[in-house]
Amino acid sequence: MADLEYAVENGVGTILLNRPHRKNAFTTEMVDEWAEVLRGARTDDRVGAIVVTGAGDAFCSGGELEGLAPGEEGPTTYERKAFLTDHVHRVAYALEDLDKPVIAAVNGVAVGAGMDMALMCDMRFVARSARMSEGYIKVGLVPGDGGAYWLPRLVGTAKAMELLLTGDFVDAEEAHRIGLANRVFDDADLMRETRSFAEKLAAGPPRITRMIKRAVYQSARSDLRTSLDLISSHMAVVQSMEEHTEAFNAFREKRPPNFEGR
Repeated sequence: MADLEYAVENGVGTILLNRPHRKNAFTTEMVDEWAEVLRGARTDDRVGAIVVTGAGDAFCSGGELEGLAPGEEGPTTYERKAFLTDHVHRVAYALEDLDKPVIAAVNGVAVGAGMDMALMCDMRFVARSARMSEGYIKVGLVPGDGGAYWLPRLVGTAKAMELLLTGDFVDAEEAHRIGLANRVFDDADLMRETRSFAEKLAAGPPRITRMIKRAVYQSARSDLRTSLDLISSHMAVVQSMEEHTEAFNAFREKRPPNFEGR
């Protein structure tokens, strides 16, 4: 079986990290394929939402430590940097460029870069057994995959500093309390509930969904006036679209909308 599997069903693309014997620690080849799948999903009209999850009892334990371990015969300084910038970080860039909703279904431990891979998704649905830790400091490393960027934006600077500087684990309930997790489900229900939610998003008006996601992230980096100017343009555009007409009529007629040509 492949170390990373991807399938599309009912409008949802599912990325499965498939190295359960290694707690789904990723290899260079895996992250390259991961980024490629995300780039392809951006223009695939079959895909309205994406779910990322892990096989077995883990979401992702980060990158293979062998490539990061100290030693005279290990990679050069430049090669260590390039592993991140030319491979791992490509997943973050592909996600930033993807204007379709992405949900991390965290089914077990998510540690280090594995936690960061969950943080960079739009939403996190977690199993009750899930445990997350930035963990880098425990092995003398800095958060190499965006933890210092996303974590403060989700939980605030002070809480992020606590988690980054201690490497402490956060369980599912605490993750939900501090804003790391959107929803918590029993382990047996996680994928069913996550897929159901993703299918609901995928059934929505595709172009309007994408415009909302873009507006949210662009507004986070803009002042109020710039954000409102952007959204007034978006509003003018969507009001001329067939998706708006169908959604409005379906709401008024109390029937499910039908967005053809996804």
